[in-house]
Amino acid sequence: MARMVTHESSLPRRLAWLLLWLPGLFVAGVLYFHAGALAAAAFACALAGCAMRGHRRGAALAALLVALGLAGWWRLAPAQQRDWLEDVSRVPRVEREGDLLVFSQVRDFRYRGPDDSDPVPRWETRRYDPARITGLDIFLSDWGAPGVVHTILSWRFAEGPPLAISIETRKEKGETYSALAGFFRAYELIYVVGDERDLIGVRAAHRGERVSLYALGGRPGAARRLLEAYVEDINALAHTPRWYNALSTNCTTGILRLARHVLGESRRLDWRIYANRSLPALMREEGVINTTLPLAELQSRADITARAIAADGAADFSQRIRAGLPLPPPTPGEAVAPP
Repeated sequence: MARMVTHESSLPRRLAWLLLWLPGLFVAGVLYFHAGALAAAAFACALAGCAMRGHRRGAALAALLVALGLAGWWRLAPAQQRDWLEDVSRVPRVEREGDLLVFSQVRDFRYRGPDDSDPVPRWETRRYDPARITGLDIFLSDWGAPGVVHTILSWRFAEGPPLAISIETRKEKGETYSALAGFFRAYELIYVVGDERDLIGVRAAHRGERVSLYALGGRPGAARRLLEAYVEDINALAHTPRWYNALSTNCTTGILRLARHVLGESRRLDWRIYANRSLPALMREEGVINTTLPLAELQSRADITARAIAADGAADFSQRIRAGLPLPPPTPGEAVAPP
């Protein structure tokens, strides 16, 4: 009987230590990405030492260490001023000029080499009339990570080039992207507003990514309201920096958050939002992209990689990458027009 009591009483202890080790592992990750491997190892050793001191005293010390670590993580503050990489060095802003939206710091870089390491920087101010929006597209760029791609929205207008906006990590010089680091407040968030020749061309022609383009269905009014939401968030971010998070605040969840807020969308959560390489299947089920073609054929025709490479840097880049794309689903009461 004594053994049974001892065994049963050990279960709450194990649960208590489990509840400490889970946030403890998170704190170790924070230390690893912000203070280095030695700091993370020292913290792990301290937790292990607490576990060897006995139940009450050890648990109290471990809880204190974890609480201090979590408090330090919570107090990490995003910054606007760092030694940024050139392609994310400037934060866009949007002003109103009558009915026009005036975007400053629109990126339109040129890339001289086989990769993106030697760009010719060019930042512009561009004016767009929301009333002249004719459509909205989504790019999916496969950069080689298992299960995920990068998503970019692009608005088409009756006159002038499309406006592409990419939600990204704002990396410092010497930093590279790590999906794991993205969980630990390692990167600030940025909206990169740019020309498709840059934002799409650099991925296909200079980074070796496979890029697909899908025309989205819906009325231009919905696309206009979504752009207005982007404008509001772009200006808010220019004023108050925020952290990027690989799970909750990334390129795809950012789109979903703004779409739900502005368009009143209340779509169910779906695993394909996070494992977003499967977004085409989800979008097709939701009826927001072409539904007349089999999914495999639709994905094949949406692959614009070869066209983007051939059109690299061309003035008519946006027109050339859209040649032969499948039509978006028709909007009720409106004639179908090619993208």
